[in-house]
Amino acid sequence: METFTWAPDKEPSGTVSFRRKSAKFGDGYEQVAEDGMNNKTQSWPLTFTGPKSRIAEIRAFLDAHKGATAFSWTEPFGESLLVRCSEYQPRHAGGGVYRLAATFEQAFHP
Repeated sequence: METFTWAPDKEPSGTVSFRRKSAKFGDGYEQVAEDGMNNKTQSWPLTFTGPKSRIAEIRAFLDAHKGATAFSWTEPFGESLLVRCSEYQPRHAGGGVYRLAATFEQAFHP
């Protein structure tokens, strides 16, 4: 498994979600339970800024994984995650500066 090593721009903000099942009853009562073994998932929208060569390396890495193959990435709190990236948005910011926005979605081993 490959590791994504490029540092994102400062202060990335992730979202932690919990999958759950629920059943509501007529008297207002709701029964809730966690859904599956890996019910906690993380999503990290990230931005990378730099020269064309740096952004091209990131694009090549993401393209090689084709949105389907997971890779290792260490999130800002130091937890190593298995993630996938199904889309990214590259753009030229002017001059020699380029940006790439991508969202890393947590994946799990089968």
